[in-house]
Amino acid sequence: MTGRFLAALAAERFFVRLVFGVLALVLPAQCLFAVSCPVVRHSPPSEADTAYLAGDFAKAESLYQAGLASHRADPELIAGLVHSLLRQQKTQEASDFLKKVSNDTPNSAGTTQAAGGGSTMVPATVGTAPSGVLVTLRGEVEFRQGAPWAAEASVMTSYKLDPCNPRTRLLFAHISQINSRYATARQQILLAHQFDPLDPEIRLAWIETLPVPQRTTELESYLAAPSGDDAETLRQLHVELDHLKKPSTEPARACQLVSTTAAADLPFINLMARQHLRAFGLEVGLNGTPTRLQLGAGEEGLVVYRSVAEHAGLKQLAQSAPEISASGKPSYLAYADSIKLGGLEFKDCTVKVIDSASPFDDGDGTIGMDVFSNFLLTLDYPMHKVQLGPLPVRPGVQPATPSLKTTSADASEIAADQAAPVDRFIAPEMKDYTPIYRAGDYLIVPAALNGTAVKLFILDLSGAPTSVAPEVAKQASKGREEEIGPPGHSQKAFVADEITFDFAHMAQKVNGVVSSDTSGISRALGMEISGFLGENTLDKLIMHADYRDGLLKFEYIPNRGYKF
Repeated sequence: MTGRFLAALAAERFFVRLVFGVLALVLPAQCLFAVSCPVVRHSPPSEADTAYLAGDFAKAESLYQAGLASHRADPELIAGLVHSLLRQQKTQEASDFLKKVSNDTPNSAGTTQAAGGGSTMVPATVGTAPSGVLVTLRGEVEFRQGAPWAAEASVMTSYKLDPCNPRTRLLFAHISQINSRYATARQQILLAHQFDPLDPEIRLAWIETLPVPQRTTELESYLAAPSGDDAETLRQLHVELDHLKKPSTEPARACQLVSTTAAADLPFINLMARQHLRAFGLEVGLNGTPTRLQLGAGEEGLVVYRSVAEHAGLKQLAQSAPEISASGKPSYLAYADSIKLGGLEFKDCTVKVIDSASPFDDGDGTIGMDVFSNFLLTLDYPMHKVQLGPLPVRPGVQPATPSLKTTSADASEIAADQAAPVDRFIAPEMKDYTPIYRAGDYLIVPAALNGTAVKLFILDLSGAPTSVAPEVAKQASKGREEEIGPPGHSQKAFVADEITFDFAHMAQKVNGVVSSDTSGISRALGMEISGFLGENTLDKLIMHADYRDGLLKFEYIPNRGYKF
């Protein structure tokens, strides 16, 4: 058999395991819910715990290590050290430490406090099997390493050892969330909070499930005490609290479809720079003003620059205070009475406005593919167009009027804003779609590189080329260091000679894959992202995406393409 066939077979088997791994979590869900457990009792925080809660993770690491020197099997110290390492992005060190502990630690039983990360019940074990707390810690590390499928197996093992471990429930919620199983995620967060309402990480996850008035009160209380969050997380939480506390004087902006049809073909437009194609875009009507928006480039939702907003008559929302956008420039929210895309028209829409001039002569802003997350989205690269259609109707559910999601919302907001969040639904006509992960507005695809290691990649639909984290690129392929970028702004990067990506039952060979740092997005999402699958991987494919249920399908039709 050829290497390409073996690589495709390896990817096929991986995706079968992924689907059945998700099903394995679905099947025992009732037993995961129906358990009566005592509330965890917390001891006064130690000096190491105090340092952790104050955000001094390096000091906490040192103190936990000092404690382990004389109490090497103490689960409280073990958990505290692992969480301190993870907070410092020392994922490999945490993994290596846990492997050593799992080999060295004798069997233990009883109730302990997982310092800095919540208390947990440590059950007795049989033979040489690790305790529930160690298995859950292993699952947390696996999740952070970008292997949620491995974390799923650890969750089930840990549950069998100790169904009352609140950290197991929290990890199960994180896994369910990225698998578009929002109902299950919420139930597990509620159970985790019921078992241990004082664990800061569990408490914060619980706060994000609450209605706005209660969420405001609880978040204010949460931020009034040390919680073990890093500086950036605290900054974001204070921004969220300020937003929640502002009285809303504006009516809700639904951005609902008012046209008689819910389907459309939207042709790409070419966006040029110095007489060269720089990106694809869509033409959008804002209050009747033609606007050229680049496909998904940096900002999420629908974003325009100030001059366009003024020309189209967009009105700034009264409660919208200036914020810093992803581009690093001030932005605010504004209201558009009408948005037209081909034959579709939407009314009462909120859009983000960047308070500066456009850096491009032929571009007025950006439009992320998440804007169409309430539609069945087809991105037809060969024919240079976007197609929109209705999502499958859930059995027994009255179909809602489609809307545009013109402003960004993360997965917790998606779940919290639903009166009754639901789990992934795979309609019969979508049985050949591949379940993928979704974090906020990112679609995340497991991909095998050269038929070996499986890593997580974000789909980049902006027209940018595929990129891979430097260490992953060097492991996957031979290559060289090159100067990348325009003169005067270039920088050295490793360029892999050749990588074959196997994903969603497709195999694509890409030559000259440039490496780029992914540590920022990995830190933001809480799991290792190894790169972005971009235009030179997707340009010959037709992509069908269901954001609602985290489903994806690719098609390849030979000799099919756009004719100029």
